[in-house]
Amino acid sequence: MNTVTLKPSKEKSLLRRHPWVYANAIDRVDGKPGVGATVLVRAHDGRFLARAAWSPHSQIRARAWSFDETEPIDHAFFKRRVQRALAHRQAMVRDTGAVRLVFGEADGLPGLIVDYYVADDETARGQLVCQFMAAGVEAWKDAIVAALTGVTGCPNIYERSDVSIRDKEGLEPITGVLAGDAPPDTLIASENGVRYHVDVRNGHKTGFYVDQRDNRALVQQYAGERDVLNCFCYTGGFSLAALKGGAKRVVSIDSSGEALALAQQNVVANGFDAARATWLDADAFKTLRRLADDGERFDLIVLDPPKFAPSREHVDRAARAYKDINLSGFRLLRPGGLLFTYSCSGAIDADLFQKIVAGAAADARVDARILKRLGAGVDHPLLTAFPEGEYLKGLLLQIA
Repeated sequence: MNTVTLKPSKEKSLLRRHPWVYANAIDRVDGKPGVGATVLVRAHDGRFLARAAWSPHSQIRARAWSFDETEPIDHAFFKRRVQRALAHRQAMVRDTGAVRLVFGEADGLPGLIVDYYVADDETARGQLVCQFMAAGVEAWKDAIVAALTGVTGCPNIYERSDVSIRDKEGLEPITGVLAGDAPPDTLIASENGVRYHVDVRNGHKTGFYVDQRDNRALVQQYAGERDVLNCFCYTGGFSLAALKGGAKRVVSIDSSGEALALAQQNVVANGFDAARATWLDADAFKTLRRLADDGERFDLIVLDPPKFAPSREHVDRAARAYKDINLSGFRLLRPGGLLFTYSCSGAIDADLFQKIVAGAAADARVDARILKRLGAGVDHPLLTAFPEGEYLKGLLLQIA
């Protein structure tokens, strides 16, 4: 077995069951492991630490599969991990047409994301959509596909491994059918009484922001009789939730005409009054400032921008962007108004995000109270040993 031996004192994170081994922690490699090969990771004194996937092109040189020395990494291993992941979702998630079935490290499958679009009636079809983002899961792709189809009973798997992180793993972007039939132009995902058309082949991520389910429900809860503004609305997830909740009007902004077209299709499909919904194909930063200058005001605002900080090198620029949109958001709120604001940048932690939002409130000269801290749902569990998994963080605030 190929063996990776760490430098002295570099075993501490693995002893705490953190699943990553960085290149600068490695003393030597015995053998010639290929890309994605299983390696034994040992402390400098020879103690076993983990079985891991080898990634020679990444600064995260190995990702732990198991901390049990007796557990082999084989087809049965992946079936057990998928079974465990499915059991958790079946126990914890109810009444939704879209669920995060596998959440990478938190499910013991580092680098793998799987979303499950569940058939909502006998005439519909289920669909699994996968992202293989690390060398280990790429090497075991066939075993993972077999485990997914076998455990879930869903025959249709589509791959959306067109993510930039694969570059760091030395992997090419790839999309396509892995099992079963090609997905239709749009699937239907029902959630909180709303039917969403989802484009799994061309949409963001796997086609839908599954992680915002609970937060959409919260917007639906508070939207009644309010004027709502949804920025970076994509295909209208929060907008539709607000309409379902009885909002008086919903103004939605996005720079993708295709996404807005699908959002309007969703309005019609749900039987909502289209007159209550306004869709702006525009730059959100400029439009927020223009609306404030024009004297527009809203009772509830959602700020759910794309990832501004893909890595730590982008944190300063991202912080300025987050402050800019939150400053505009505060200025656009009526007294007593609610602001739902989010960051999906892993490099921006919750403390820093709160400081950025607090700075925006101070510059807007408003008193803002945090009513609730927001994050992803229970199908996005977080390992206590792996805080890096908490990429989505948000705040629900109210101004005086």
